[in-house]
Amino acid sequence: MPMTGHSDSAESAFGSRGTALTPDALDRLESLFAPIDEDLARHYPGDRIGGQPSHTVYVSASEASSDVPAEWGAAATAILDAHPEAFAELDTSNVLPLVRERLISAPVQDLRFDFEDGYGWRSDAVEDRHAIAAGEALSALARDSAGPTWLGIRAKGLAAHERRRGIRTLELVLDGAGGVPDGFVFTVPKLRAASQVAAVVALCEELERAHGLADHALRFELQIESPQAVIGADGTTTLARAITEADGRCTSLHYGTYDYSAACGITSAQQSLAHPVADHAKNVMLVAAAQTGVWVCDGSTQVVPTGDAEQVAASARRHADLVTRSLERGFYQGWDMHPGHLVTRWLATFGFFRRAMPVAAARLGSYLERQGGAVMDEPATAQALAGVLVRGLDSGAFGIAELQEVASAVDRTVLRGLLDRSVTVPLG
Repeated sequence: MPMTGHSDSAESAFGSRGTALTPDALDRLESLFAPIDEDLARHYPGDRIGGQPSHTVYVSASEASSDVPAEWGAAATAILDAHPEAFAELDTSNVLPLVRERLISAPVQDLRFDFEDGYGWRSDAVEDRHAIAAGEALSALARDSAGPTWLGIRAKGLAAHERRRGIRTLELVLDGAGGVPDGFVFTVPKLRAASQVAAVVALCEELERAHGLADHALRFELQIESPQAVIGADGTTTLARAITEADGRCTSLHYGTYDYSAACGITSAQQSLAHPVADHAKNVMLVAAAQTGVWVCDGSTQVVPTGDAEQVAASARRHADLVTRSLERGFYQGWDMHPGHLVTRWLATFGFFRRAMPVAAARLGSYLERQGGAVMDEPATAQALAGVLVRGLDSGAFGIAELQEVASAVDRTVLRGLLDRSVTVPLG
């Protein structure tokens, strides 16, 4: 007869005792697995869902002021009021009342005063003055309960001809702020090598030491504007190594649309967030950052809602489509470069999450109650559904009361437990 893999000895080993492995054997296996577990836990602590802003507003540091969010909100409201038909046409989820409320109450979630491309080169005296003023404005905004949750600067880059100026500006901003404001993060532009990140970490350590700041008080985000930031000379993924080199200080990766596209030889007319070159870079960013706790942020568009009614409608439609496209692809944050972008940012964001909420909440409610239904979800899917709902709540697209009208058992505690994998549902 053919061999079946069973034998008398196998039956005696597994049938009576369950395992023939000795404690020494199990200890040996544990000694092999334990350091791997520790290494994976250190590099991949899990996704950081909750608290991510929907956008980052970039303003030239020459215009730094604590009034910027209110001014942008007022300008965005004026554009909305001047072109109601253009935005009403885009509002397929009836969210314009929510958009208007957001523009009045808290139009900007994340703000950067820009000392790099959006600022240019000025005399040292002028940039020094602007740096101190930016720090003062950031400090005031951090104390404002209606101000941005996140805020900071983009200093000049890491290249030899500009890094001393960038370091000086960062230090003067902190001086002007009187320390590190709540929610402060600085953007590191034009990353080209993972080893540069270790130098940025050293800069943070030196600033903390020199100014008596708490350990790890300074955090930064890496701007991906160079092909070398995605794939290095050795053929490895620079970004994955860069996150490891960041010593837990890197909060996010930001895509730089136009520098990256130009570096890849894409003509100006074709440079876009939706170009295949952009999709490749951003997908690598998404994979490199997955389960590390580092957020990923999409870039900007240079098309702004100005001109006659037809031009405003066309640019608003384009921006709304780009924001929706990004959300559908897992990029929950992007850059806004003009007050008019706030209207379509919030319109597309609110619409996306309001459309997603009823289905996600119902599926999650069924998962918690184990009622089954048309779709039988697994724990990983339940975690993803919880992530959608948390992001929708954080954006302001809906409130917890609306969510519980669909799934009464779902609240913030349950969502957080699912995301932390501390909520388990026993199988029937």
